[in-house]
Amino acid sequence: MRGRELDQRGQDEQDAELQGSSTGLTTGIPAIADVAEADAATHPAIRPLVASRLPPVFRALRNESFLYFWTGNFLSNIGTWMQNLAQGWLILQLTESSFWLGFIGFVAAIPFLIFTLYGGVIADRASKRVLLLCTQTAMMVFAFTLSALVYFKIISVWQLALLSFLNGVASALNAPIYQAMVPTLVRREDLSNAVALNTVQFNLSRIIGPTLGGYAVALVGVAGNFFLNGLSFLAVIFAVARIDLPVTAKPVRRQSTIESLRDGFRYVRSVPEMHGLVWMVMSISLFLMPFITFIPYFARNILHTSERGLGFMMACSGTGALISALFVAHTVSKRGKMHQRGRILFVAILGVMCGLLVFCCTRNFALASVLMFVEGFGMILSIAIMNMSMQQLSTDAMRGRVMGIYTTAFLGLPPVGSLIIGWLSRYMPAPQAVAGMTVCAMLCFVAVFARSRALRRFD
Repeated sequence: MRGRELDQRGQDEQDAELQGSSTGLTTGIPAIADVAEADAATHPAIRPLVASRLPPVFRALRNESFLYFWTGNFLSNIGTWMQNLAQGWLILQLTESSFWLGFIGFVAAIPFLIFTLYGGVIADRASKRVLLLCTQTAMMVFAFTLSALVYFKIISVWQLALLSFLNGVASALNAPIYQAMVPTLVRREDLSNAVALNTVQFNLSRIIGPTLGGYAVALVGVAGNFFLNGLSFLAVIFAVARIDLPVTAKPVRRQSTIESLRDGFRYVRSVPEMHGLVWMVMSISLFLMPFITFIPYFARNILHTSERGLGFMMACSGTGALISALFVAHTVSKRGKMHQRGRILFVAILGVMCGLLVFCCTRNFALASVLMFVEGFGMILSIAIMNMSMQQLSTDAMRGRVMGIYTTAFLGLPPVGSLIIGWLSRYMPAPQAVAGMTVCAMLCFVAVFARSRALRRFD
């Protein structure tokens, strides 16, 4: 009963904030982190596991619902990474073109630019469980459909593009809902660790998924790879159906979608650290992140390796990312948070950019694999810090919209960059196009960091 009373008190504060008072929106900013943590701590649906004697680095897994959620998404992400590898290989088999690799990367990810903001709004309004079940089921159906088209040898590049777009729409709606659900599954003191562990499972799947995907393509073919991904969605569907979620009060006054989005943007602009982080994410997402789409091209046409070599390179990147994520989880479990986050972000992202420039110039497979490890470590270190910071700076009432804005910047701009690289590769070698985009990323990133005093002092 005490938990429910505390929860109701937190919900009263959220309802007042959602009634549209612009004054309350700005005056509540100094207590943002405290409100977010208090809201996450008081949900009565959070049940600790009996076997809670976990090492401090894994302490968020002592929350039963988060454990189910974490495990289901881990298994599903393994299947997704398997499909990503197989899809890139299939595109090259069908077209032998880096342009098509970039184009399908564009159509698969452009929904994040269009639909993610709306997903953030509905995450603050509707049942997160129902929304996640719908999006995960849709992605499962698309994977099985793609598997059947490839198995019966009737797949075309345009069919692949259409299914990639539809899958992207479901993923775009899913992303902010997923992000907003995490704080409702853990206690206050476990929120930072939960965000870090989510990064761990995502990047552990980056190691296992591409490695299994490379062998699966060789053993059961591309169609079998897509089918296995479809089966993997059953894990997260079961987890979402199984977990306990708190019952939250609905807003007293229903705003229109446009009004809700305006409140979200106004809220982000009012927090200097949050505003600077969004601009930082935009600069690296547009110019740097599209490189990932072209890794199959580098593996096949520049480094002249097989699908297993591609899987090994992706596993190297995933290994670096996993070590980085474990480092973040260990640090926040001991200190409560990462200190000097602004400086760490600057060094990590600049290191990734320098490594990528060397990657574009090398023809040595071993060196390229080492550079993929460096890329994975630096990129995930920066992503984990930015994601964690956005979660902590936001209240529960605004978290769906805040994470929608963040996810749009993070995942909505890479398809535009992929399309630019694909277009440039028609007039110059793909490595030169990727290197040119990396230089642009470096210039924009340094400019954003230099202009934002809040980021330079961000601790």
